[in-house]
Amino acid sequence: MPELSHRGRLLVLAICCMSLLIVSLDVTILNVALPSMQRDLHATTSGMQWTIDAYTLVLASLLMLAGSTADRIGRKRVFLTGLVVFAVGSLLCSLAWNLDALIVFRMVQAVGGSMLNPVAMSIITNTFTEPRERARAIGVWGGVVGLSMAAGPIIGGLLVDSVGWRSIFWINLPVGLAALLLTLKFIPESRAPKARRPDPVGQFLVIALFGSLTYAIIEAPDSGIVTVLPFAMIAVAALAGLLWFEPRRTEPLIDLRFFRSAPFSGATVIALSAFAALGGFLFLSTLYLQNVRGLDALHAGLWMLPMAVPMLLCAPLSGRLVGSRGPRLPLLIAGLAITVSALLFAVFEAETSDVSRFIGYALFGVGFGFVNAPITNTAVSGMPRAQAGVAAAIASTSRQLGQTLGVAVVGAVLASGVVSSSYRQTFVPAARPGWWILTGCGLAVLVLGAVTSGRWARRTAEDTAEKLKSAEVRQAVGATA
Repeated sequence: MPELSHRGRLLVLAICCMSLLIVSLDVTILNVALPSMQRDLHATTSGMQWTIDAYTLVLASLLMLAGSTADRIGRKRVFLTGLVVFAVGSLLCSLAWNLDALIVFRMVQAVGGSMLNPVAMSIITNTFTEPRERARAIGVWGGVVGLSMAAGPIIGGLLVDSVGWRSIFWINLPVGLAALLLTLKFIPESRAPKARRPDPVGQFLVIALFGSLTYAIIEAPDSGIVTVLPFAMIAVAALAGLLWFEPRRTEPLIDLRFFRSAPFSGATVIALSAFAALGGFLFLSTLYLQNVRGLDALHAGLWMLPMAVPMLLCAPLSGRLVGSRGPRLPLLIAGLAITVSALLFAVFEAETSDVSRFIGYALFGVGFGFVNAPITNTAVSGMPRAQAGVAAAIASTSRQLGQTLGVAVVGAVLASGVVSSSYRQTFVPAARPGWWILTGCGLAVLVLGAVTSGRWARRTAEDTAEKLKSAEVRQAVGATA
Protein backbone atom coordinates (compact mmCIF):
# COMPACT_ATOMS: atom_id res chain seq x y z
CA MET A 1 0.00 0.00 0.00
CA PRO A 2 1.46 3.44 -0.92
CA GLU A 3 2.25 5.83 1.92
CA LEU A 4 -0.65 8.23 2.50
CA SER A 5 -0.67 11.69 4.00
CA HIS A 6 -2.27 12.24 7.40
CA ARG A 7 -5.35 13.65 5.67
CA GLY A 8 -5.45 10.67 3.30
CA ARG A 9 -5.29 8.23 6.21
CA LEU A 10 -8.17 9.99 7.96
CA LEU A 11 -10.21 9.78 4.76
CA VAL A 12 -9.56 6.03 4.53
CA LEU A 13 -10.67 5.70 8.16
CA ALA A 14 -13.87 7.65 7.45
CA ILE A 15 -14.74 5.46 4.44
CA CYS A 16 -14.11 2.25 6.37
CA CYS A 17 -16.25 3.55 9.22
CA MET A 18 -19.14 4.04 6.77
CA SER A 19 -19.18 0.29 6.16
CA LEU A 20 -19.21 -0.36 9.90
CA LEU A 21 -22.04 2.14 10.29
CA ILE A 22 -24.44 0.36 7.93
CA VAL A 23 -23.63 -3.07 9.37
CA SER A 24 -24.04 -1.84 12.97
CA LEU A 25 -27.16 0.17 12.18
CA ASP A 26 -28.67 -2.97 10.69
CA VAL A 27 -28.35 -4.74 14.04
CA THR A 28 -29.77 -1.97 16.25
CA ILE A 29 -32.57 -0.99 13.86
CA LEU A 30 -33.60 -4.62 13.43
CA ASN A 31 -33.93 -5.15 17.18
CA VAL A 32 -36.37 -2.24 17.47
CA ALA A 33 -38.39 -3.67 14.57
CA LEU A 34 -38.60 -7.23 15.95
CA PRO A 35 -42.07 -7.03 17.55
CA SER A 36 -43.55 -5.37 14.44
CA MET A 37 -41.97 -8.02 12.21
CA GLN A 38 -43.17 -10.75 14.56
CA ARG A 39 -46.80 -9.57 14.26
CA ASP A 40 -46.67 -8.98 10.50
CA LEU A 41 -44.95 -12.28 9.66
CA HIS A 42 -46.77 -14.32 12.38
CA ALA A 43 -43.43 -15.50 13.79
CA THR A 44 -42.59 -17.29 17.03
CA THR A 45 -39.81 -16.32 19.45
CA SER A 46 -37.48 -18.77 17.70
CA GLY A 47 -38.44 -17.19 14.36
CA MET A 48 -37.33 -13.82 15.67
CA GLN A 49 -34.07 -15.39 16.88
CA TRP A 50 -33.43 -16.64 13.36
CA THR A 51 -33.92 -13.20 11.78
CA ILE A 52 -30.96 -12.06 13.88
CA ASP A 53 -28.91 -15.26 13.98
CA ALA A 54 -29.23 -16.11 10.28
CA TYR A 55 -27.27 -12.92 9.66
CA THR A 56 -24.69 -13.19 12.43
CA LEU A 57 -24.22 -16.94 11.84
CA VAL A 58 -23.34 -16.54 8.15
CA LEU A 59 -21.22 -13.53 9.01
CA ALA A 60 -19.26 -15.48 11.62
CA SER A 61 -18.83 -18.45 9.27
CA LEU A 62 -17.39 -16.39 6.40
CA LEU A 63 -15.37 -13.66 8.12
CA MET A 64 -12.09 -15.57 8.20
CA LEU A 65 -12.52 -16.63 4.58
CA ALA A 66 -13.15 -13.00 3.63
CA GLY A 67 -10.10 -11.82 5.58
CA SER A 68 -7.72 -14.32 4.01
CA THR A 69 -9.24 -13.78 0.54
CA ALA A 70 -8.78 -10.02 0.87
CA ASP A 71 -5.14 -10.51 1.89
CA ARG A 72 -4.69 -12.70 -1.18
CA ILE A 73 -6.57 -11.00 -4.06
CA GLY A 74 -6.80 -7.42 -2.78
CA ARG A 75 -8.56 -5.74 0.13
CA LYS A 76 -10.13 -2.97 -1.94
CA ARG A 77 -11.58 -5.47 -4.42
CA VAL A 78 -13.20 -7.60 -1.70
CA PHE A 79 -14.41 -4.49 0.16
CA LEU A 80 -16.16 -3.17 -2.98
CA THR A 81 -17.78 -6.56 -3.61
CA GLY A 82 -19.03 -6.62 -0.05
CA LEU A 83 -20.66 -3.20 -0.38
CA VAL A 84 -22.53 -4.28 -3.50
CA VAL A 85 -23.74 -7.61 -2.07
CA PHE A 86 -24.77 -6.00 1.23
CA ALA A 87 -26.82 -3.35 -0.58
CA VAL A 88 -28.53 -5.96 -2.78
CA GLY A 89 -29.28 -8.11 0.29
CA SER A 90 -30.77 -5.09 2.07
CA LEU A 91 -33.07 -4.37 -0.87
CA LEU A 92 -34.19 -8.02 -0.97
CA CYS A 93 -34.91 -7.99 2.79
CA SER A 94 -37.25 -5.03 2.29
CA LEU A 95 -39.17 -7.09 -0.29
CA ALA A 96 -39.45 -10.30 1.80
CA TRP A 97 -42.97 -11.78 1.64
CA ASN A 98 -42.67 -14.19 4.59
CA LEU A 99 -40.35 -15.16 7.43
CA ASP A 100 -38.46 -17.81 5.43
CA ALA A 101 -37.74 -15.33 2.62
CA LEU A 102 -36.54 -12.72 5.13
CA ILE A 103 -34.16 -15.23 6.74
CA VAL A 104 -32.73 -16.21 3.34
CA PHE A 105 -32.24 -12.57 2.31
CA ARG A 106 -30.63 -11.80 5.68
CA MET A 107 -28.11 -14.51 4.80
CA VAL A 108 -27.42 -12.74 1.48
CA GLN A 109 -26.84 -9.54 3.44
CA ALA A 110 -24.41 -11.41 5.68
CA VAL A 111 -22.36 -12.65 2.73
CA GLY A 112 -21.74 -9.01 1.85
CA GLY A 113 -21.23 -8.00 5.47
CA SER A 114 -18.52 -10.65 5.89
CA MET A 115 -16.47 -8.75 3.28
CA LEU A 116 -16.82 -5.39 5.03
CA ASN A 117 -15.83 -5.13 8.69
CA PRO A 118 -12.78 -7.45 8.84
CA VAL A 119 -11.49 -6.18 5.51
CA ALA A 120 -12.05 -2.58 6.59
CA MET A 121 -10.16 -3.30 9.81
CA SER A 122 -7.33 -4.85 7.81
CA ILE A 123 -7.22 -1.72 5.62
CA ILE A 124 -7.06 0.46 8.74
CA THR A 125 -4.33 -1.72 10.28
CA ASN A 126 -2.20 -1.43 7.16
CA THR A 127 -2.91 2.31 6.83
CA PHE A 128 -2.17 3.31 10.43
CA THR A 129 1.15 1.59 11.14
CA GLU A 130 2.24 3.66 14.16
CA PRO A 131 0.89 1.90 17.30
CA ARG A 132 -0.51 4.96 19.08
CA GLU A 133 -2.11 6.36 15.92
CA ARG A 134 -3.57 2.92 15.19
CA ALA A 135 -5.06 2.68 18.68
CA ARG A 136 -6.74 6.05 18.25
CA ALA A 137 -8.06 5.06 14.84
CA ILE A 138 -9.49 1.89 16.35
CA GLY A 139 -11.05 4.04 19.09
CA VAL A 140 -12.83 6.08 16.41
CA TRP A 141 -13.88 2.79 14.78
CA GLY A 142 -15.38 1.69 18.09
CA GLY A 143 -17.10 5.06 18.43
CA VAL A 144 -19.01 4.35 15.23
CA VAL A 145 -20.59 1.35 16.97
CA GLY A 146 -21.72 3.74 19.70
CA LEU A 147 -23.04 6.15 17.08
CA SER A 148 -25.06 3.37 15.48
CA MET A 149 -26.37 2.37 18.90
CA ALA A 150 -27.46 5.96 19.54
CA ALA A 151 -28.95 6.65 16.11
CA GLY A 152 -30.19 3.17 15.20
CA PRO A 153 -33.04 2.76 17.70
CA ILE A 154 -34.38 6.28 17.07
CA ILE A 155 -34.12 6.04 13.28
CA GLY A 156 -35.57 2.54 13.42
CA GLY A 157 -38.41 3.61 15.68
CA LEU A 158 -39.32 6.53 13.41
CA LEU A 159 -39.21 4.34 10.31
CA VAL A 160 -41.17 1.45 11.82
CA ASP A 161 -43.89 3.69 13.25
CA SER A 162 -44.26 5.93 10.17
CA VAL A 163 -43.44 3.72 7.16
CA GLY A 164 -43.20 0.13 8.41
CA TRP A 165 -40.48 -2.35 9.28
CA ARG A 166 -39.45 -2.89 5.65
CA SER A 167 -38.08 0.65 5.48
CA ILE A 168 -35.33 -0.16 8.01
CA PHE A 169 -33.41 -1.88 5.24
CA TRP A 170 -33.63 1.08 2.84
CA ILE A 171 -31.26 3.22 4.89
CA ASN A 172 -28.36 0.95 3.92
CA LEU A 173 -28.71 1.84 0.24
CA PRO A 174 -27.60 5.52 0.14
CA VAL A 175 -24.82 4.98 2.71
CA GLY A 176 -23.60 1.90 0.85
CA LEU A 177 -23.61 3.76 -2.47
CA ALA A 178 -21.65 6.69 -1.01
CA ALA A 179 -19.09 4.30 0.52
CA LEU A 180 -18.79 2.49 -2.82
CA LEU A 181 -18.05 5.67 -4.80
CA LEU A 182 -15.57 6.99 -2.20
CA THR A 183 -13.77 3.65 -2.03
CA LEU A 184 -13.34 3.59 -5.80
CA LYS A 185 -11.77 7.06 -5.73
CA PHE A 186 -9.74 7.27 -2.52
CA ILE A 187 -8.78 3.86 -1.08
CA PRO A 188 -5.63 2.33 -2.62
CA GLU A 189 -5.45 -1.39 -3.30
CA SER A 190 -3.39 -3.51 -0.91
CA ARG A 191 -2.73 -7.18 -0.34
CA ALA A 192 -0.45 -9.40 1.70
CA PRO A 193 3.06 -9.86 0.28
CA LYS A 194 2.50 -13.62 0.09
CA ALA A 195 -0.87 -14.99 -0.99
CA ARG A 196 -2.56 -17.49 1.30
CA ARG A 197 -4.07 -20.55 -0.30
CA PRO A 198 -7.77 -21.37 0.23
CA ASP A 199 -8.69 -23.91 2.92
CA PRO A 200 -12.02 -25.45 1.81
CA VAL A 201 -11.95 -28.22 4.42
CA GLY A 202 -11.40 -25.75 7.24
CA GLN A 203 -14.16 -23.50 5.88
CA PHE A 204 -16.60 -26.43 5.72
CA LEU A 205 -15.80 -27.43 9.30
CA VAL A 206 -16.33 -23.85 10.54
CA ILE A 207 -19.75 -23.67 8.85
CA ALA A 208 -20.71 -27.09 10.24
CA LEU A 209 -19.61 -26.11 13.75
CA PHE A 210 -21.34 -22.72 13.92
CA GLY A 211 -24.50 -23.77 12.08
CA SER A 212 -25.20 -27.00 13.94
CA LEU A 213 -24.41 -25.47 17.35
CA THR A 214 -26.73 -22.50 16.78
CA TYR A 215 -29.53 -24.71 15.43
CA ALA A 216 -29.30 -27.04 18.42
CA ILE A 217 -29.53 -24.16 20.91
CA ILE A 218 -32.38 -22.26 19.24
CA GLU A 219 -34.56 -25.27 18.44
CA ALA A 220 -34.05 -27.18 21.70
CA PRO A 221 -37.00 -25.54 23.59
CA ASP A 222 -39.51 -26.33 20.82
CA SER A 223 -38.13 -29.56 19.33
CA GLY A 224 -36.64 -31.25 22.38
CA ILE A 225 -33.20 -32.63 23.21
CA VAL A 226 -33.63 -35.84 21.20
CA THR A 227 -34.31 -33.92 17.97
CA VAL A 228 -31.36 -31.53 18.31
CA LEU A 229 -28.88 -34.08 19.72
CA PRO A 230 -27.56 -35.07 16.24
CA PHE A 231 -26.78 -31.41 15.53
CA ALA A 232 -24.92 -31.10 18.83
CA MET A 233 -22.88 -34.18 17.89
CA ILE A 234 -22.08 -32.63 14.49
CA ALA A 235 -20.82 -29.50 16.28
CA VAL A 236 -18.53 -31.58 18.53
CA ALA A 237 -17.22 -33.57 15.55
CA ALA A 238 -16.59 -30.37 13.54
CA LEU A 239 -14.67 -28.82 16.45
CA ALA A 240 -12.54 -31.96 16.81
CA GLY A 241 -11.93 -31.92 13.06
CA LEU A 242 -10.74 -28.31 13.16
CA LEU A 243 -8.36 -28.99 16.06
CA TRP A 244 -6.90 -32.00 14.21
CA PHE A 245 -6.82 -30.69 10.64
CA GLU A 246 -5.84 -27.02 10.88
CA PRO A 247 -2.40 -27.45 12.55
CA ARG A 248 -1.44 -29.86 9.74
CA ARG A 249 -1.92 -27.25 7.01
CA THR A 250 0.83 -24.87 5.98
CA GLU A 251 -1.68 -22.04 5.49
CA PRO A 252 -4.79 -22.86 7.55
CA LEU A 253 -8.02 -20.90 7.63
CA ILE A 254 -7.63 -20.60 11.40
CA ASP A 255 -3.99 -20.32 12.38
CA LEU A 256 -4.06 -21.95 15.81
CA ARG A 257 -0.56 -20.60 16.51
CA PHE A 258 -2.18 -17.20 17.13
CA PHE A 259 -3.75 -18.64 20.27
CA ARG A 260 -0.34 -19.20 21.86
CA SER A 261 -0.49 -15.47 22.55
CA ALA A 262 -2.38 -15.00 25.81
CA PRO A 263 -3.58 -11.47 24.85
CA PHE A 264 -4.87 -12.74 21.51
CA SER A 265 -6.65 -15.72 23.12
CA GLY A 266 -8.01 -13.44 25.81
CA ALA A 267 -9.24 -10.92 23.24
CA THR A 268 -11.00 -13.72 21.35
CA VAL A 269 -12.88 -15.01 24.42
CA ILE A 270 -13.57 -11.48 25.67
CA ALA A 271 -15.08 -10.60 22.28
CA LEU A 272 -17.19 -13.76 22.43
CA SER A 273 -18.42 -12.91 25.95
CA ALA A 274 -18.99 -9.18 25.42
CA PHE A 275 -20.95 -9.61 22.20
CA ALA A 276 -22.95 -12.50 23.66
CA ALA A 277 -23.93 -10.05 26.40
CA LEU A 278 -24.84 -7.43 23.79
CA GLY A 279 -26.96 -9.84 21.73
CA GLY A 280 -28.82 -11.14 24.77
CA PHE A 281 -29.22 -7.66 26.26
CA LEU A 282 -30.79 -6.15 23.14
CA PHE A 283 -33.02 -9.18 22.58
CA LEU A 284 -34.46 -9.19 26.11
CA SER A 285 -34.76 -5.41 26.34
CA THR A 286 -36.56 -4.97 23.02
CA LEU A 287 -39.10 -7.70 23.69
CA TYR A 288 -39.72 -6.40 27.22
CA LEU A 289 -40.21 -2.76 26.23
CA GLN A 290 -42.60 -3.47 23.36
CA ASN A 291 -44.31 -6.78 24.17
CA VAL A 292 -44.56 -6.37 27.95
CA ARG A 293 -44.62 -2.59 28.52
CA GLY A 294 -46.53 -1.97 25.28
CA LEU A 295 -44.27 0.84 23.99
CA ASP A 296 -44.24 1.64 20.29
CA ALA A 297 -41.01 1.25 18.29
CA LEU A 298 -39.99 4.91 18.64
CA HIS A 299 -40.38 5.06 22.42
CA ALA A 300 -38.66 1.70 22.78
CA GLY A 301 -35.83 3.13 20.67
CA LEU A 302 -35.61 6.19 22.92
CA TRP A 303 -35.15 3.84 25.88
CA MET A 304 -31.98 2.57 24.19
CA LEU A 305 -30.38 6.03 24.47
CA PRO A 306 -29.22 5.59 28.11
CA MET A 307 -27.15 2.66 26.80
CA ALA A 308 -26.16 4.17 23.44
CA VAL A 309 -24.91 7.58 24.57
CA PRO A 310 -22.33 6.26 27.09
CA MET A 311 -21.24 3.76 24.44
CA LEU A 312 -20.70 6.61 21.97
CA LEU A 313 -18.75 8.68 24.49
CA CYS A 314 -16.67 5.89 26.01
CA ALA A 315 -15.44 4.21 22.81
CA PRO A 316 -13.04 7.02 21.74
CA LEU A 317 -11.88 7.41 25.34
CA SER A 318 -11.15 3.69 25.42
CA GLY A 319 -9.10 4.01 22.23
CA ARG A 320 -7.01 6.80 23.74
CA LEU A 321 -6.49 4.80 26.95
CA VAL A 322 -5.35 1.78 24.95
CA GLY A 323 -2.92 3.97 23.03
CA SER A 324 -1.46 5.63 26.13
CA ARG A 325 -1.77 3.00 28.89
CA GLY A 326 -2.54 -0.31 27.21
CA PRO A 327 -5.69 -2.47 27.17
CA ARG A 328 -5.88 -3.47 30.85
CA LEU A 329 -7.77 -0.51 32.36
CA PRO A 330 -10.44 -0.35 29.61
CA LEU A 331 -11.04 -4.10 29.91
CA LEU A 332 -11.41 -3.93 33.70
CA ILE A 333 -13.87 -1.02 33.44
CA ALA A 334 -15.81 -2.88 30.75
CA GLY A 335 -16.02 -6.15 32.67
CA LEU A 336 -17.08 -4.47 35.91
CA ALA A 337 -19.75 -2.28 34.28
CA ILE A 338 -21.30 -5.13 32.24
CA THR A 339 -21.34 -7.41 35.31
CA VAL A 340 -23.02 -4.85 37.58
CA SER A 341 -25.54 -3.96 34.87
CA ALA A 342 -26.61 -7.58 34.34
CA LEU A 343 -26.75 -8.18 38.11
CA LEU A 344 -29.25 -5.32 38.49
CA PHE A 345 -31.64 -7.20 36.21
CA ALA A 346 -30.85 -10.70 37.52
CA VAL A 347 -31.18 -9.87 41.23
CA PHE A 348 -33.33 -6.72 41.46
CA GLU A 349 -35.51 -7.03 38.31
CA ALA A 350 -34.26 -3.63 37.17
CA GLU A 351 -36.50 -3.63 34.08
CA THR A 352 -39.60 -3.15 36.26
CA SER A 353 -38.51 0.32 37.47
CA ASP A 354 -37.72 3.28 35.22
CA VAL A 355 -34.86 4.48 37.45
CA SER A 356 -33.14 1.11 37.86
CA ARG A 357 -33.67 0.32 34.16
CA PHE A 358 -32.02 3.63 33.22
CA ILE A 359 -29.04 2.88 35.48
CA GLY A 360 -28.73 -0.67 34.16
CA TYR A 361 -28.82 0.48 30.54
CA ALA A 362 -26.27 3.26 31.19
CA LEU A 363 -23.86 0.89 32.94
CA PHE A 364 -24.08 -1.57 30.06
CA GLY A 365 -23.37 1.25 27.62
CA VAL A 366 -20.26 2.25 29.57
CA GLY A 367 -19.04 -1.33 29.67
CA PHE A 368 -19.60 -2.06 26.02
CA GLY A 369 -18.15 1.31 25.02
CA PHE A 370 -14.86 0.44 26.71
CA VAL A 371 -14.55 -3.13 25.46
CA ASN A 372 -14.29 -2.80 21.68
CA ALA A 373 -11.02 -0.89 21.24
CA PRO A 374 -8.87 -3.17 23.44
CA ILE A 375 -10.29 -6.28 21.74
CA THR A 376 -9.36 -5.09 18.26
CA ASN A 377 -6.04 -3.56 19.24
CA THR A 378 -4.93 -6.67 21.13
CA ALA A 379 -5.99 -8.97 18.31
CA VAL A 380 -3.88 -7.24 15.64
CA SER A 381 -0.99 -5.75 17.66
CA GLY A 382 2.24 -7.67 17.34
CA MET A 383 0.96 -9.89 14.53
CA PRO A 384 2.88 -9.81 11.23
CA ARG A 385 1.28 -7.27 8.88
CA ALA A 386 1.03 -9.97 6.22
CA GLN A 387 -1.54 -11.77 8.40
CA ALA A 388 -3.42 -8.68 9.58
CA GLY A 389 -6.54 -9.69 7.68
CA VAL A 390 -6.67 -13.15 9.24
CA ALA A 391 -6.02 -11.87 12.77
CA ALA A 392 -8.66 -9.14 12.43
CA ALA A 393 -11.10 -11.65 10.94
CA ILE A 394 -10.70 -14.04 13.88
CA ALA A 395 -11.48 -11.19 16.29
CA SER A 396 -14.50 -10.19 14.18
CA THR A 397 -15.64 -13.82 14.00
CA SER A 398 -15.58 -13.99 17.79
CA ARG A 399 -17.79 -10.91 17.95
CA GLN A 400 -20.37 -12.28 15.53
CA LEU A 401 -20.32 -15.78 17.02
CA GLY A 402 -20.75 -14.24 20.46
CA GLN A 403 -23.78 -12.24 19.34
CA THR A 404 -25.20 -15.32 17.62
CA LEU A 405 -24.84 -17.44 20.74
CA GLY A 406 -26.08 -14.67 23.01
CA VAL A 407 -29.36 -14.40 21.11
CA ALA A 408 -29.62 -18.19 20.74
CA VAL A 409 -28.96 -19.08 24.39
CA VAL A 410 -30.89 -16.22 26.00
CA GLY A 411 -33.75 -16.65 23.54
CA ALA A 412 -33.89 -20.39 24.23
CA VAL A 413 -33.95 -19.79 27.99
CA LEU A 414 -36.70 -17.21 27.59
CA ALA A 415 -38.76 -19.45 25.29
CA SER A 416 -38.58 -22.35 27.73
CA GLY A 417 -39.89 -20.23 30.61
CA VAL A 418 -42.41 -17.80 29.15
CA VAL A 419 -46.06 -18.83 28.81
CA SER A 420 -47.82 -17.46 25.71
CA SER A 421 -51.21 -17.24 27.40
CA SER A 422 -49.77 -15.06 30.20
CA TYR A 423 -46.81 -13.54 28.33
CA ARG A 424 -46.63 -10.24 30.25
CA GLN A 425 -46.87 -11.89 33.66
CA THR A 426 -44.29 -14.61 32.99
CA PHE A 427 -41.72 -12.64 30.95
CA VAL A 428 -39.67 -11.15 33.82
CA PRO A 429 -39.27 -14.44 35.76
CA ALA A 430 -38.54 -16.30 32.51
CA ALA A 431 -35.87 -13.73 31.59
CA ARG A 432 -34.03 -13.92 34.93
CA PRO A 433 -31.83 -16.94 34.00
CA GLY A 434 -30.88 -15.07 30.84
CA TRP A 435 -29.70 -12.11 32.92
CA TRP A 436 -27.58 -14.47 35.04
CA ILE A 437 -25.98 -15.74 31.83
CA LEU A 438 -25.15 -12.15 30.88
CA THR A 439 -23.68 -11.64 34.35
CA GLY A 440 -21.35 -14.56 33.67
CA CYS A 441 -20.34 -12.94 30.37
CA GLY A 442 -19.43 -9.74 32.21
CA LEU A 443 -17.37 -11.66 34.77
CA ALA A 444 -15.51 -13.40 31.94
CA VAL A 445 -14.56 -10.00 30.47
CA LEU A 446 -13.40 -8.79 33.90
CA VAL A 447 -11.30 -11.84 34.82
CA LEU A 448 -9.76 -12.39 31.39
CA GLY A 449 -9.07 -8.68 31.06
CA ALA A 450 -6.99 -8.84 34.22
CA VAL A 451 -5.23 -12.15 33.47
CA THR A 452 -4.34 -11.61 29.80
CA SER A 453 -3.02 -8.04 29.99
CA GLY A 454 -0.07 -8.41 32.39
CA ARG A 455 3.67 -8.93 31.84
CA TRP A 456 3.41 -12.71 31.43
CA ALA A 457 0.71 -12.28 28.79
CA ARG A 458 2.79 -9.68 26.90
CA ARG A 459 5.76 -12.07 26.84
CA THR A 460 3.60 -14.79 25.26
CA ALA A 461 2.48 -12.27 22.61
CA GLU A 462 6.08 -11.30 21.82
CA ASP A 463 7.15 -14.94 21.60
CA THR A 464 4.22 -15.79 19.32
CA ALA A 465 4.89 -12.85 17.01
CA GLU A 466 8.58 -13.79 16.75
CA LYS A 467 7.77 -17.41 15.93
CA LEU A 468 5.22 -16.36 13.30
CA LYS A 469 7.72 -14.02 11.66
CA SER A 470 10.43 -16.69 11.72
CA ALA A 471 8.02 -19.18 10.12
CA GLU A 472 7.20 -16.64 7.41
CA VAL A 473 10.92 -16.13 6.68
CA ARG A 474 11.50 -19.90 6.46
CA GLN A 475 8.56 -20.29 4.08
CA ALA A 476 9.82 -17.42 1.92
CA VAL A 477 13.33 -18.93 1.77
CA GLY A 478 11.90 -22.35 0.92
CA ALA A 479 9.77 -20.87 -1.86
CA THR A 480 12.79 -19.18 -3.51
CA ALA A 481 15.20 -22.07 -3.02
